[in-house]
Amino acid sequence: MLARSLEFFAPHHQELRKRLITIFLTIIVCTAIAYGFSEHIARLFLIPLFHASPLISKLVYTNLPEAFLSYIKLSLLVGLVASFPVILHQIWTFIAPGLTGSEKKLATVVVFWATLLFISGAAFAFLAVLPKMLHYFMSYASPNLEPLPRFGEYLTFVARTSLAFGLSFEIPFLMVMAGKAGFIQASSFRKKRISFYAAIVVLSFLLTAGDFMATIMLTIPLIGLYEAGIFLTALFGSKAK
Repeated sequence: MLARSLEFFAPHHQELRKRLITIFLTIIVCTAIAYGFSEHIARLFLIPLFHASPLISKLVYTNLPEAFLSYIKLSLLVGLVASFPVILHQIWTFIAPGLTGSEKKLATVVVFWATLLFISGAAFAFLAVLPKMLHYFMSYASPNLEPLPRFGEYLTFVARTSLAFGLSFEIPFLMVMAGKAGFIQASSFRKKRISFYAAIVVLSFLLTAGDFMATIMLTIPLIGLYEAGIFLTALFGSKAK
């Protein structure tokens, strides 16, 4: 019995192994390429900070391996983002044989729009939200209070903020897809609005690692996106039978 089960799942196991190896190699290659340009990428990330305060012209690192490890983390992050289309393609190729025609079409739409919205959210965070946050934080600087941001912590802050907003921009689309699939109606989102608001605050707090100012600046657009999701769900969602 066990031998027959193993024989049945062997092709799937080999296929999964092949997909995982492809994903792993792609991440390694993209990370290696990103590491070659890590200084240029880090310099791009530093632009909003330098524009936020004339008192800052350089960053510091207080631990000897900090700069090296920061470049490694930055390269890995860029490598993961660059590998994202390949990762989605490999996952899609693995599960597509088990889906019906309509499910394949729906999954393709979900993958495309989810990727586009994530990129839009990350870009919005980097180009619009991050400069305002940095300007506010740097407003506390004075001749008697000199800001000395650490290189590694700043890159982590930028990456965390961009990731949080990228994920938050998925909310309206996921709500619409849930309504379109008939899992939930717009009226349910309206009735449970207060509960979802509380969940949004908690989610924002966790995504920003407890940063109070960042939590507020993430909570406000999340609530707006939730309300937009209610409207779009009512507009495009399936009618209750």
